[in-house]
Amino acid sequence: MLANSQRLENLRIVSYEEEVALMSHYVNAMGRPLEILEAGCGRKWSLKLSVPYRLTGIDADEDALTSRQQTKGDLSTSIIGDLCAVSIPPSTFDVIYCSYVLEHINEAHRALANFACWLKPGGLILIRVPDRDAIYGWLTRHSPFWLHVLYKRWIEGQVNAGKPGFAPYPVYYNKAISRAAMIDYCKEHRYELCELVATDTYLANSLLVRIIAQTCSALSLGRYPWRHNNLAFIIRAPA
Repeated sequence: MLANSQRLENLRIVSYEEEVALMSHYVNAMGRPLEILEAGCGRKWSLKLSVPYRLTGIDADEDALTSRQQTKGDLSTSIIGDLCAVSIPPSTFDVIYCSYVLEHINEAHRALANFACWLKPGGLILIRVPDRDAIYGWLTRHSPFWLHVLYKRWIEGQVNAGKPGFAPYPVYYNKAISRAAMIDYCKEHRYELCELVATDTYLANSLLVRIIAQTCSALSLGRYPWRHNNLAFIIRAPA
């Protein structure tokens, strides 16, 4: 368990499977039926839950939401809307899960403020986001969108990349999603930052990607680390 004053350099790198298990553990430990919001719907539900739950999905991309419902059919409720503007009653959800969405929102601080409003006392906020201050995040926010599409297609092998309902989407990397800002967000709302871990999912894509990342990091004199690309926050509200 982490103190909110955790030093930023103390960052544990875990595998994707370990990250999923960690998030699932915290949700299952709540030990009761849950109302869960997936804030920005992916194409699949990653967590492995043993507790009963109802899943509400919100997404501004109607094509992605329709595809999710058609292929998985696991949403109890689906809402087409902007996370910064959609109207939801306060204290609606026990868990808010947001996976690789906030980097695509220009005013991510407004979405985070809504999460604080929509969460029940004692609830959990689970956030996955690229680290804007790692070399992967730095390169992404300083490169053109067409290059992101080519990366997804030719490096990650996603043949539908850039088509309606498929990633990538334009990125903004608002400062509100940085490690330091997220720790401040927890302090502001008197939240407990239970876990902060990183993953290095991009390094396995190709040797060329690793070489570019290491070289750019070295040129920055280590200011932008290369050993990870994503962050995961597990945050608990006071009861």
